[in-house]
Amino acid sequence: MGLPTWLTPSHWIILGLLLGFAIAHSGMAALRFWGESKIGARLYRILFALVSIPLAVVLIVYFFNHRYDGLILWQVQGIPGIKPFVWGMSAISFFFLYPATFNLLEIAAIAKPQVHLYETGILRICRHPQMVGQVIWCIAHTLWIGTTFTLVTSLGLIAHHVFAVWHGDYRLKKRYEDAFLKVKERTSIIPFLAILQGRQTIKWEEFVRPSYLGIIGFIALLWWGHPWLMQVTTQMYW
Repeated sequence: MGLPTWLTPSHWIILGLLLGFAIAHSGMAALRFWGESKIGARLYRILFALVSIPLAVVLIVYFFNHRYDGLILWQVQGIPGIKPFVWGMSAISFFFLYPATFNLLEIAAIAKPQVHLYETGILRICRHPQMVGQVIWCIAHTLWIGTTFTLVTSLGLIAHHVFAVWHGDYRLKKRYEDAFLKVKERTSIIPFLAILQGRQTIKWEEFVRPSYLGIIGFIALLWWGHPWLMQVTTQMYW
């Protein structure tokens, strides 16, 4: 008995691409201290980017070009209110996904990249905001597109980020030991849980910073350029 016709090869290819990205990204994160001791923090950051960014671009382009592959599980795009809901959820996801933009000089290796033990801003809400942002993004886009390919992609992305939660905590504990354990006691993985339990408080003044304005600008740019982005990725068909 063969596989169902809707289970196209693209389902397996996207899982393979996700696995390759996860191994490269998490693997290089795990080897960071060893790598920095050999070639320095700045050069290792550049090497990390040279490996991660091309793999991420391949993933994004492949997803855009195959997002409607497979079986259509539901179709809600014509329902009033769904489009602004999906855009709203996507916008919220970016506020969780990109706390790393607070250290742009380190990302670009202009300043020496460092491992930080933060407990401010959005980290008071969730210790691993990128995982939360990815889950929100996946829910929104899977709802909008409604295909098995998108569902498989979303499950793969979420699985990677769930692993990254454990891996990130492991590396911080190894680096900071008791200091990290104290931060862990005052924060939570589930958004707002530590606040509701009285272990943490929100300080709204910590959200008044240029980085958040940058995220708002990025969301506006993405909204404006989304049709153009779709056209460009279609021309890069794989």
